[in-house]
Amino acid sequence: MAAISSTTPATTPAPAPATAQGGRRTLRRVLWGAQILLAVFLFAGSALPKFAGQAEAVRTFEEIGWGQWFRYVTGAVEAAGAIGLVVPRLAGLAAVGLIGLMAGAAATQLLVLSAPWAALPAAFAVVFAVIAWDRRAETGALLRAGLGAQRRR
Repeated sequence: MAAISSTTPATTPAPAPATAQGGRRTLRRVLWGAQILLAVFLFAGSALPKFAGQAEAVRTFEEIGWGQWFRYVTGAVEAAGAIGLVVPRLAGLAAVGLIGLMAGAAATQLLVLSAPWAALPAAFAVVFAVIAWDRRAETGALLRAGLGAQRRR
């Protein structure tokens, strides 16, 4: 009969916390890159043309049929979301709001404009969901602080 060595571990040790932290740090850096790119796109590529009355934006909102006021509201929501994405405390909350905006954009593409283009806002919504999930601690703290301030009034 073979003797079992007392120096051989019976189980594989759990990964070191530093490994988990390293992966989390990498995810956070990748998401910051995505947040910055999305913020630039939302602000410069989407909100500003709506505010400036670019012909394509005006035509699109005429086709939607809700009036040009809706173009300005949509641009304002995009601009606010873009700014929120690059403010660490607001990034998660901004991402949640942008998920709603992208859901509306996807539905509008499907029902009114061009169905194949619904995939783009749907893909953006998935990225915003990952950002919101990653920033859930900050969002929770922000919401708790807001509720605490309301209760003190």
